[in-house]
Parts: sequence; structure tokens; C-alpha cells
Amino acid sequence: MNQTAIQWVGWAASVAAVIMFVSYIDQIILNLDGQKGSVIQPAATVLNCTLWFIYGAGKTRKDWPIMVANFPGIVLGIAAVVTAW
Repeated sequence: MNQTAIQWVGWAASVAAVIMFVSYIDQIILNLDGQKGSVIQPAATVLNCTLWFIYGAGKTRKDWPIMVANFPGIVLGIAAVVTAW
């Protein structure tokens, strides 16, 4: 695959990841309505996304698709953990 195609795949994967993390909004709403969910999966998401974000930011040429994809996972994962308690 050429570099342009790889870049498009990276951004498409980023969009898919953001869609996946946006699904936490439903769980956050349920948590706030009293139907508490587990903290294990969102806590694991926060850890995973934080590590991937640091990896993307720490590269010589920042890996923006990785950073963009994982930032919502950090924010929404934290919100899901906090509201589940």
C-alpha cells in the first residue's frame, strides 16, 4: 500500500474509534439515571487510550490519527468511570 492509502486508512480508523468511544455517552446517561455500569471496561479504555495518546504524541512526527482517535476515549472513559461510582 502506498503512503497516501495508509494515511487514509489511519484517519478512517480514527473516525471508527471516535464512534466507538462516543458510545460511552449512553452509558454515562444510564449511570446518571441510577443504572450504574461497571467501571472496569471504561477504566481499561482510559489506560489504553492514554498510552496510545502518549505514543502518538511522543513520536518524532506526531501521529495525529492515533492522538485524535484516542483523546475522546480518555475523556469519555473518565466520565463513564466517575459517573459509575
